Amino acid sequence: MKRRLLGRSVALALVAGVALSAAACGEDKPGATGGPVTITVNGMPPATEASNRANFEADVKAFEAKYPNIKIDAKEGFMDPKTFAAKLAGGQLEDVFYVYFTDPQSLIAKRQVADISSYLGEFPNVKDVNPDLMKVFTGSDGKVYGLPSANYSLGLVYNRTLFTKAGLDPASPPKTWAEVREAAKKISALGGGVNGYGDYSKSNTGGWHFTAEVYSVGGDIAVKDGDTWKAAFNNDKGKQVLQQLHDMRYVDKTMGERQLLEYADLLQNMASGKLGMYVGSPDNIPTIVKQYKGKYEDYGLAAIPDGKGTLGGGDGFMFKAGLSAEKIKAGLTWLSYKTVNPDRIASDNERAKGKGEPVGLPQPNIWTGASEQKWVDATKQYANVPSENFAPFATGSATIPLKLEPPEAQKLYAALDTVMQKVLTDPNANIDRLLADAEKQVNQILATVK
Repeated sequence: MKRRLLGRSVALALVAGVALSAAACGEDKPGATGGPVTITVNGMPPATEASNRANFEADVKAFEAKYPNIKIDAKEGFMDPKTFAAKLAGGQLEDVFYVYFTDPQSLIAKRQVADISSYLGEFPNVKDVNPDLMKVFTGSDGKVYGLPSANYSLGLVYNRTLFTKAGLDPASPPKTWAEVREAAKKISALGGGVNGYGDYSKSNTGGWHFTAEVYSVGGDIAVKDGDTWKAAFNNDKGKQVLQQLHDMRYVDKTMGERQLLEYADLLQNMASGKLGMYVGSPDNIPTIVKQYKGKYEDYGLAAIPDGKGTLGGGDGFMFKAGLSAEKIKAGLTWLSYKTVNPDRIASDNERAKGKGEPVGLPQPNIWTGASEQKWVDATKQYANVPSENFAPFATGSATIPLKLEPPEAQKLYAALDTVMQKVLTDPNANIDRLLADAEKQVNQILATVK
């Protein structure tokens, strides 16, 4: 989903690249006996982003001063899906390269990345990385092939001001879809064009949200059956999601007449004070404030209703297949300085706050244990947004399983858009038939997955 790009850019703005640490590297200096090791890495901001570029170059300079036997040959950019496969096949990818969470399992299965498991013991901060995120970079063989750097997951964005006006407690948002439905009725009763709940159905966003909502009630969109993938939503879980949306739209009349909404629409509606709730992620809130002139104090964030699972994503770095031990250790040393470093959280937050970027949102937080406490402490110290408004998300999401996008996600979302569109625009929509038709179309798409 294009959401991942938004998540990455906001993650960089919030913490300037949550960092892996020098402390994690101990005193091991790759190349100490065999001369300097040069590694290519990507992730350097373009020259047009002068401030971010300067920060990155300063990090490289400081790193090379600390580890004089490692030289960083940095390249601009992160991951361009249009060129990634060709660069990988042609051996043109950097030694340490950026990936979305949707990429690692395919790269591991195709043996296009290096196993880094045997070196992780030299980098103790890795043990504090959230195990759910480490699973993204772990193969079926139990070996690790990369490290996460930032994450996001979906929850419930809500308007605290409308909650108060409707007699709802903004500190206790809905925890179930049944509670969402009841809260939406009270918010819509305010009148004046206010809608209690909103959802997407256009430009692949409808299928994306259908996926998230099916996950939330314990369902799946696609499951692997041996070596093949099959649709998994034509069942009671898929029907539950669609039936509630249909009933909120046509029975409760809490979703408004205007439908066929796409990404920006719900953010704009929230900023205008005309929308009570919708499914979204923490990085939506800065966009609502900065781009659409909202106010941080007006918004809250809760965990995904029902909480059986939440759609999430993020990014990290992997290592090109065939790298020498020296280059792998050098790459881990770099990541442990730049990208997975709890000892840098405070300084990065201080820098972000100084630039007027929001500090105090609950993600991207990749940590557990003592390192997570560093995140919490640094967030409190430098927060410039009302962190308490987002506490329901932070606490509620802690125990909700993170689930990634299905294979061929964009194609599946496009197919599932049609289902969402019919349910939200046709009061007589036949949900069973819609699910059956979509199942056939999705299975045709999944048949191409290797």
